[in-house]
Amino acid sequence: MRKGVCMTFRSTPEPSSRPRPRRWHDLLARWSRRQGHAPPGTSPSPAADTHTADPAGAPETTPPGATTLWRMRTTVRDEPGALAALCAALAGYRVDILALQTHPLTDGTVDEFLLRAPEDLPSTELTDAVTAGGGSDTWVERADAHDLVDAPTRALTLATRTALDAAELPLALRQLFGRCTIHSVPATSLTGRSLDSAPPAEGVLEETVMRLRDPSGGAIIIERPYLPFTPTEFARARALVELDARLGPRIPHGGDVLTLPEGNAVTVRRADTGDLAAAREMHARCSPATLGLRYHGPVGDADRYLAHLLSPRFGRTLAAYTASGRLVALGHLLWDGDETEVALIVEDEWQRRGVGRELLRRLVAMAAETGCESVYAVTQSANTGMVAAMRSLELPLDYQIEQGTLVISARLDQASASAPAPASAPAPPLPLPAPPHGH
Repeated sequence: MRKGVCMTFRSTPEPSSRPRPRRWHDLLARWSRRQGHAPPGTSPSPAADTHTADPAGAPETTPPGATTLWRMRTTVRDEPGALAALCAALAGYRVDILALQTHPLTDGTVDEFLLRAPEDLPSTELTDAVTAGGGSDTWVERADAHDLVDAPTRALTLATRTALDAAELPLALRQLFGRCTIHSVPATSLTGRSLDSAPPAEGVLEETVMRLRDPSGGAIIIERPYLPFTPTEFARARALVELDARLGPRIPHGGDVLTLPEGNAVTVRRADTGDLAAAREMHARCSPATLGLRYHGPVGDADRYLAHLLSPRFGRTLAAYTASGRLVALGHLLWDGDETEVALIVEDEWQRRGVGRELLRRLVAMAAETGCESVYAVTQSANTGMVAAMRSLELPLDYQIEQGTLVISARLDQASASAPAPASAPAPPLPLPAPPHGH
């Protein structure tokens, strides 16, 4: 993804040769027939506890009363007493059930538990207890305090965030379904060629993959290879995407006035495709060298990237406007699967004034706020401004050179404490320059 390019487009996935079920009962039946998706009961999940002994062979000692949180899914028979038998089996191991969600199927139910278990109970014994209690296709992994938030509260919180900001939809979907990968596939390529990426209006569920029609065009693809999605989860994803579609394009309207060392002031605010005309005008004022350092390709193609870069579906954009309403800099935070890219362009006359550095600090704060572990920038060694801006973050940096392209990665474990609040955070209204699109 990083070699010599700065954008993060996804190619259209190969169409599946399997039939695509579209009716609700077909989805339920298909999910019920699927077998063998979960790790066997004798093998812990990748994130599961591995109970070991010390080198002398003596078992580990655990403080009395110490407990561990687990998330667990298992399929139980849809008959009276089946859930009670499972709960009794867990109680025999002193396992406390903190929360339970049910995912109905046509001939059974997937029960999702949040459990508190003795710390010295390994995942293998927990799985064996569930199997003895009538559960099958069991999956377990460690949980943490964030999982204590009940499902309705979490869903309402994610819906609220999505309602306020269109860029939140991919993040909300990821938080809704745990460890998963979100791909936003555009409807057309940079050259305008149709990619035929849009799924049917009702979406498609294919075990570990969900394909949903993106309200802004193209498709949203959600992948979770280690755990198949249930029809209930598919319905939740559809509801969140439908909410986004009904609300239409939107971004937070707040902004911050930034006073530069020389005394000039610029307003930093979120941007979207409504800023497209102003961005093209800024490109026209930039030198070929500036455009070349930013886009790593023919300068004449620079304008083609803007619609993608400014779309909230692919990330977040910060813009710096002068008091007269002139756009002088753009900073992008781009979702790239499980990674996050940062990119900057500053008009020539406004370079070396601290504008790009401030945009970058705010982008990094946004990334840390959304739970990103790192960000990376794709640039060239000749782009000393971008290199200096990354170094000014005072974060651990890694440098890689690939075919003349410099990739700088920053780990964000310290970013939350050191970075300023992002421009998207709630703030008192500020007098903004009148943007070209009437924000």
